[in-house]
Amino acid sequence: MRKTIYFILLAVLALTLVACGGGGDDASGGADTGAGEKLFAQAVIGTQAGCITCHSLTPDEVIVGPSMAGIASRGDEAYIRESILTPDAQLVEGFPAGTMPQVWGDELSDAQLDQIVAYLLTLK
Repeated sequence: MRKTIYFILLAVLALTLVACGGGGDDASGGADTGAGEKLFAQAVIGTQAGCITCHSLTPDEVIVGPSMAGIASRGDEAYIRESILTPDAQLVEGFPAGTMPQVWGDELSDAQLDQIVAYLLTLK
């Protein structure tokens, strides 16, 4: 009888851990969104002006580029990644080609790119 109770408790505990574990199926793909937020907020990244220098986080506030407020509602991971690496591939209306530097593939490590994309995907 006692073994049965221990078995049931163990099974309940295991199911609870599985249910709360998250499973890694989030929008960040496991990338550190906190690190991405810090990178986004840097005035300089590598040799370039950082994201926050040109992109606001307030709707309708334009600095140089479009606001990132709600970007995750307007584009998926592929769109955001392409917009960073190949900024002229899909232009936001009202923003001319050549405004954003085309060097982020060289300036950002793969991990940094993943972190910034993960952070931007939290901005719904």
